[in-house]
Amino acid sequence: MRIISYNVNGIRSAMKKGFIDWLKTEPADVICVQETKASKADIDHTVFNEMGYFDYWYSAQKRGYSGVAVFSKVEPANIKYGTGHKVSDDEGRVLQLDFGDTRLINAYFPSGTTGEVRQSFKYEWLEEFFTYLEALKKTNPKIILCGDYNIAHKEIDIHNPKGNVKTSGFLPEERAWMDKLFENGWVDAFRVLRPEPHRYSWWSQRFPTVREQNKGWRIDYINVTSALKNNLKDAEILPDIKHSDHCPVYLEIDI
Repeated sequence: MRIISYNVNGIRSAMKKGFIDWLKTEPADVICVQETKASKADIDHTVFNEMGYFDYWYSAQKRGYSGVAVFSKVEPANIKYGTGHKVSDDEGRVLQLDFGDTRLINAYFPSGTTGEVRQSFKYEWLEEFFTYLEALKKTNPKIILCGDYNIAHKEIDIHNPKGNVKTSGFLPEERAWMDKLFENGWVDAFRVLRPEPHRYSWWSQRFPTVREQNKGWRIDYINVTSALKNNLKDAEILPDIKHSDHCPVYLEIDI
């Protein structure tokens, strides 16, 4: 199975920038998108069906905010919307699909960049989500967790680590959460296959030249439980795909 995770920063905006034409090239079997900023009713979703994709949406109650969706060439056996964490579910942050005995989770982690209130919510969300994942692993040992994590894990994952030690997304507490994840049965799939530096998936829009200069952050991941580590086939980051301030990240895995 070929999987892409992509924060589109507004699916209607991405569609105006060629997102549909890119999908027609069949870049993957399953496309997980975050930050749709739209509900299924807001767009002509039949375009996805015409290309052979089943489409699943989990949108925020607040219009034009957050939201995730999955476009899949393979029909899942089961779909689960949310995690039961009400505040997270109200923001449309987690969509889960079962393919055989493998659970694919598409998650849009909160950002803390707007201030202390959202940073506190981010920490709460991370702990709640970790607890949820730990419980899920007991019944579903094969899990793929993709999405915009809004965290750069290690110094190799950010262009300017020293200048961002006090920046949300690279705070010690956030990075420690990633440490905890990987110490508890999860694998950074990209790093297993691509250990080289200067590989990023997001570039600030405040400084228009940073993308061409590749001064970015790797905050988008497709990680797997250790039960799937030996099934990894290929991983990539696709910076030349430009419908968003993020770019797609790719994983090929035998499920």
